[in-house]
Amino acid sequence: MTTAEQRQAILDAVDAAFERQVEFTADLVATPSLRGQEGAAQEIMAAAFQDAGLALDRWTLDPEELATHEGAGAVAVPYEDTEVVVGTYEPRRESGRSLILNGHIDVVPTGADRLWSRSPWDSAIHDGWLYGRGAADMKAGLVANVFAFTALRAAGLAPTARVHLQSVPEEESTGNGTLSALQRGYRADAVLISEPSSGSLVRAHVGVIWFKVTVLGRAAHASEMSNGMNAIDAAYAVIGELRKMEEEWNLQVPDSEHFGDQEHPLNLNVGTLHAGDWPSSVPDSCEIGFRVALLPEMDVEACWRDIVDRVERLMAREPALEGTTAQVEKLGFFSNGYVLEPGSDAEGVLTDVHDYVNGTALDAIALPGYVDSRCYGLYAGVPALVYGPLGERLHGADERVNIESIRQVTKTLALFIADWCGVESV
Repeated sequence: MTTAEQRQAILDAVDAAFERQVEFTADLVATPSLRGQEGAAQEIMAAAFQDAGLALDRWTLDPEELATHEGAGAVAVPYEDTEVVVGTYEPRRESGRSLILNGHIDVVPTGADRLWSRSPWDSAIHDGWLYGRGAADMKAGLVANVFAFTALRAAGLAPTARVHLQSVPEEESTGNGTLSALQRGYRADAVLISEPSSGSLVRAHVGVIWFKVTVLGRAAHASEMSNGMNAIDAAYAVIGELRKMEEEWNLQVPDSEHFGDQEHPLNLNVGTLHAGDWPSSVPDSCEIGFRVALLPEMDVEACWRDIVDRVERLMAREPALEGTTAQVEKLGFFSNGYVLEPGSDAEGVLTDVHDYVNGTALDAIALPGYVDSRCYGLYAGVPALVYGPLGERLHGADERVNIESIRQVTKTLALFIADWCGVESV
């Protein structure tokens, strides 16, 4: 464990660089990194890793390789320009425990510009908050990883174990970026992902499935609707059937160890709908994109069979749907949930340094959304901690992150690196 003097030197180093850290974060937020367009932002992260003295590794996602991993999501977009960037520190002598600091560079679409108070890429700072798409989810945490690491060197210290800083794509849609890093051989004694968690530890998160249902009907002139089969009307029936499934799945929630106190954590979201090409024509095709969550106690393969079976049975039994067909396909996430079991040494270290920095006990929460901790937790047997700053309006207009929470999280991360990995004077 670090001494009181070493800890104070690290905390002072975070404070000394914090204005630059906020500026760097704002610049990264102002650099769009939508799915498939992460290149410019990854160049910024690659330069930051090199400036921190890290050995750089970068590679393009390989759909064929990913397809061999049981946890990979369906690839629905080209990966030619989708890179993972990793910076690695190797100690002069290795005596501590190794660590991966992980974060994702990709952000979700901005939605309607008119709903934002300013451009989603302005990265404005107002009343202690940094605004912009990806400010909270999760560029503030991604940058905090870098500045927490460099605070040790500024304090005259260096880790005595290997440290990998990872900037991954595809977290918002498949988890394939972190899974690719795992396939490339990156392992450590612990993983910490600085997703926005309001300074709490994520004890558990749900699994997620993305899928689409394509309904085919029969086109006709609107004046002769009875001669056609309206694919949009049939799609309403599919949505209704899956809503029943959603409610049945949520009946299992009260028995869940970690989600039992949450009212409705398993949400079926109708995220996209594409249909029709002419107001006076009966539409013959409708494609609906869904996202649904499942408890850690539920199995993703069993849930997938339930989805497919329900749609098939609906189409077969409803006379009103005769003449229409429906095809169900995976679209992205195909993920089990994950539980960080209590009692790991890594959690003990995080608990201690969080209390030291914040003067409060570390809370644990169950997250009804997806994070990449399952990649290392389920498939590498590594304790995967999720701990990051306070964010609001994630995936919505005027997304923002609390600046003071970034400072506190960066300090906690820096002390975690020092106490987990061990340090030596440089």
